[in-house]
Order: sequence, then structure tokens, then C-alpha cells
Amino acid sequence: MHFTVADHSHATSTTASSPLTRPLYIAISITAVFTVVELVGGLVSNSLALMSDAGHMFTDTIALGLSLGAVRLALRPPTEEHTFGYKRAEILAALVNGTTLVVITLVIFYEAAQRILHPPKIDAPIMLFVATAGLIANAAGAYVLHDRSKTSLNVRGAFLHMLGDLLSSVGVIVGALLIMFFGLRIADPILSILIGAIILYGAWRLVTQSTSILLESVPAHLKLDNVRAALKAVKGVSDVHDLHVWTLSSGLHALSAHLVVPDQVLSNCSSVVAECEDMLKKRFAISHTTFQLECQACEENVCVFQPQH
Repeated sequence: MHFTVADHSHATSTTASSPLTRPLYIAISITAVFTVVELVGGLVSNSLALMSDAGHMFTDTIALGLSLGAVRLALRPPTEEHTFGYKRAEILAALVNGTTLVVITLVIFYEAAQRILHPPKIDAPIMLFVATAGLIANAAGAYVLHDRSKTSLNVRGAFLHMLGDLLSSVGVIVGALLIMFFGLRIADPILSILIGAIILYGAWRLVTQSTSILLESVPAHLKLDNVRAALKAVKGVSDVHDLHVWTLSSGLHALSAHLVVPDQVLSNCSSVVAECEDMLKKRFAISHTTFQLECQACEENVCVFQPQH
């Protein structure tokens, strides 16, 4: 005997809330304006570092626009074709952002190598002034995204872009000072390599986390054995099998499982299901659950997911 019971209180993810759009609009405005400022400053000062950073900020403007579009798309309600809605759009944007960060880092490494071989002659005072203005702007952009980046993988990708811009500005400032006072033109490419390494570390984590979600892996903060043991500890549950836990979007986790219960009418199982749902929300932050109730376990391999040939 089988019964399927779903949790119909589909919690709305905080990642798909409208407050996310305002900080992204602010960040986009900042990066767009200072892309132009740094490009002009780089041309006037003949600073390849500033022009490269302007290119970096231009790609960040596009990436932030992608993040904003994903947030707005995630706000759309479910449809007959997309029954979970469009929340995964944020994860796709995070993957694209992480990938572009990796590409940007490789470009930084290449440009740094070229500057080590052929250090350019630049106007250090103009370079310093523009980089300082860029630092202030990027710090403001990173600040408005920081809090939201803790709850949204997509916004975290945008935050990492802003953080990369901020670190780039610091590197350009330090390089300008070393050139002004010590004539060390090689300082700029060396600092660029260090900045690139920091960006690459964050980008790699972003790519691996978003890929893990798209592959429907068990959320990193959970151990499947612990979830299974907690379900089996609920009064009225004899056994648990065919257990799956995955992430729909940042902060929104789902679970499906077969629960073996004593043979009884379905209405008597409502308290068991309610207790399982409540426990999963409180202990594991799993807000979307679907249970199939059975009076005896399925035959071996009957319920195991297998591809159709």
C-alpha cells in the first residue's frame, strides 16, 4: 500500500525577494560610471593598469546586469511548464559569473606577464587619483551587496565581482605609489598577479557550488545519513528509503523520501508527516518535502532511480 503526501506550504526563498534588486541597481550604476572614468583616466595617464581595470569593470557591469535579470526572473511564479518557477535562474547566473571571473583572472595573469617583460611608462599621479576614486566607488558597491551575498549565491557572485574591482583598485594605488616614489614599474604586474589569485579562489568556489546545485547534489551543510536517522527517529516511522535531498536555489532545499509506517488509514498518518516536516524545517532548513507512505518496504531496487534505456 502506497500513499504520496506532499508539503504544500511551499516556502518562498529569500533569494527571490524584491529587496535584492535595489543593491544590484546601485552596484550596476557604480561600475558603469567608473568603467568610463577609468578608461578615460587610463588613456590620459597612459596607464595600462587603469585601462585593464576599466575592461574588468566593463565585464563586471555586464555580469551584474545578468545577476539583476536572474533575480527578476526568479520572482516570476511557477507555470505549467516550470512547476518550480524560475529560481534556478539565479544559480545559472552565478555559474556564468563565476566562469567569467575565471576568464578575467586568466586575462589579468596574461597582462601581468606582458608588463613584467615590458613595463609601460605611465603618469603615476593621474593613475593614483583615478584609482583612489575607483576604490571609494567599488567599496560602496561591495558594501551594498555584502549583506545580501550571504543568502543568495547569485548576489554573492555579483559581490565577488565588486570585491575583485576593489582589490584591483588597491593594487593600482599601491603600484602608483611605488612608481611615484621608488620608480618600481614592475610592482604593478606583481600586484596584479596577487589580486588575480584572490579573485580566482572566490570564482572557483562559486563555480563549484553552483555546479553542485545544478547537479542536484546533497546540500553541503547536510549529511544524508543524519537526515535519514532523524526521520527514522520520528514516532510512527519504521524505516526510510529512496531518500533524496537537493537545493532548488540559494537557501531553498527540497526532500523526497519513502516512509515505511504501520498499516493504517491515511488520516492516521497526518501527524507523522507533520512531525517529519516540522523536524526537517527546524533541524535541517528543508522547507519543501514530498513523502510516499508505505506499509512495507519496496522490493530491492524497485524504488531506486535508474535511467531508462
